[in-house]
Amino acid sequence: MSIKVRNLTKLYGDTRAVNDISFEVNKGEILGFLGPNGAGKTTTMKIITCFMPPTSGMVEVDGLDIFEHSIEVRKKIGYLPESNPLYHDMNVIEFLDFSAKMQGMKKSMIKSRMDEMVEVCGLKSVRHKDIGELSKGYRQRVGLAQALIHDPDVLILDEPTSGLDPNQIVEIRQLIRSIGMSKTVILSTHILSEVQATCDRVVIINKGNIVADGTLDELQGSFRGSDIINVELKAEVSDPMAEMHPLLASIEGSEKVVYQKSESDSHFFNLYSAKGTDLREKLFSMAVEQNWPILGLSRKTASLEELFRQLTTENFYQEVLTDIENENTNEEKR
Repeated sequence: MSIKVRNLTKLYGDTRAVNDISFEVNKGEILGFLGPNGAGKTTTMKIITCFMPPTSGMVEVDGLDIFEHSIEVRKKIGYLPESNPLYHDMNVIEFLDFSAKMQGMKKSMIKSRMDEMVEVCGLKSVRHKDIGELSKGYRQRVGLAQALIHDPDVLILDEPTSGLDPNQIVEIRQLIRSIGMSKTVILSTHILSEVQATCDRVVIINKGNIVADGTLDELQGSFRGSDIINVELKAEVSDPMAEMHPLLASIEGSEKVVYQKSESDSHFFNLYSAKGTDLREKLFSMAVEQNWPILGLSRKTASLEELFRQLTTENFYQEVLTDIENENTNEEKR
């Protein structure tokens, strides 16, 4: 079972919610569909699930076109929308029975399938409670159970852990991981930790365009400036941005230098290196040459958060500098 999306576009008037995107998801793969709010994630999910038509492009689920075989495609998909529409006056068992019948399941199979979903989704202790009495975490479990009740080959989850507490989030993540071993799963989210804990592969979308596609290791490995040096230097200077920043930026292999703050004669900088470049030795040599004692130095690999910000925020580094300058200006005014 696979999902193929080709040149998918969705227009709302003059607004391009989705702009000519293409990607595939294979069986046994959990795809993290990642992007900021308004990036086009939910629109794409609704098109794949036949909830709305695209303006142009093609989507196939297990080789079936969503236009020509809409009913057959819907039978193959379990969908948990962000809103998680539940009937709060029904108890859990009643709702799952209703969901199974709506999916056209045979009556002889419904009872055993409901029992299985109650077990798999951890609903045994609340199976006879009204949904309106349940916590947000249990309601999410009920939503997953209804999405799985007809044993679909494809599971599409839109912000499945939204509003849950940390313990509930861990439980839902574990459930998704176990389900993803045998099904095709698309997990739409803007929460980066969700992707790191759950997904095998990531597609990042921004303003309707796919800006990255690959495993976490592949994306982080290809990140421009993949190493970051955090350094604290001691120097008697009146303006570190004017007197230190240009020199640090001139170090070979340094792609960007961000001034963080100063505390008396201590000045904090972040140096973003070119891929595969270690700046520490050259930084040490410059510090010796300029008589800047190094009070602290650490090196780290760029995180998914930094990759995400670079791909989804225009002028990322300029934005950081502006924030810092504004903060310094405000401190001077105080």
